[in-house]
Amino acid sequence: MNILDKIIADKHKELVLKKLVVPVSQLEQAALFERENVSLAQKLKVSNTGIIAEHKRRSPSKSIINQGLNVQDVAEGYENAGICGMSVLTDGKYFGGSLDDLLYARAAVKMPLLRKEFVIDEYQILEAKANGADVILLIAAVLDREQIKTLSEFAKNLGLEVLLEVHNEAELEKSIMPSLDMLGVNNRNLKTFEVSTEVSKKLSEKIPSEFVKVSESGISSVEAIKELKEFGYKGFLIGENFMKTDNPGESAMSFVKKLEIKV
Repeated sequence: MNILDKIIADKHKELVLKKLVVPVSQLEQAALFERENVSLAQKLKVSNTGIIAEHKRRSPSKSIINQGLNVQDVAEGYENAGICGMSVLTDGKYFGGSLDDLLYARAAVKMPLLRKEFVIDEYQILEAKANGADVILLIAAVLDREQIKTLSEFAKNLGLEVLLEVHNEAELEKSIMPSLDMLGVNNRNLKTFEVSTEVSKKLSEKIPSEFVKVSESGISSVEAIKELKEFGYKGFLIGENFMKTDNPGESAMSFVKKLEIKV
């Protein structure tokens, strides 16, 4: 079993318990369920920088990244830096996140929030909506075409945007459908954890122009973004680069300033 298989197996067990504790009716009655969503796709289209910054405490590949920060402070720092949107990891066992992180980030900022989670069930999309997300992530590596269709259409009906993540051409080909807003290319090989932006460059021409192109993982320099922009990418998901510092908001701000000079 690779790490992704383990995470998904645990997710199935977790969902059984969650559904017993918090029924769907309770999620649908949450105060934030009626909130009007903010479009990340639109923000990326008009932005010069296109940065989506992440809140991530740890990961299976890097172990601890930053356990000591308050999610509200990180969110406010990112918003002040002029970031387009924030990705909030909500997986507990492997990434040290929770739905509370999403809720606290939502209370702190107005910018679009992406719930970064291993979504395999409509219940998780209701959770995202109830806790203030604007966007959900679907990972093509763990879903078949029918699941992608069902889950993305369900999200769209709730007013949420969908970022679909692929790692290779086969995943991309099975995933293209009208119920997606953004197509993300993850530069990290999920089996080896090696990272290369060549993956994004290679797949760029295969992504239809109606989708906002997002490059994810391994983006740590202004030069990398400048290069990827030439391949039509509008969004750039940056996680560890900011989170491994003492002040992610400040490091995001200096990165954005450098980027604005370069573009």
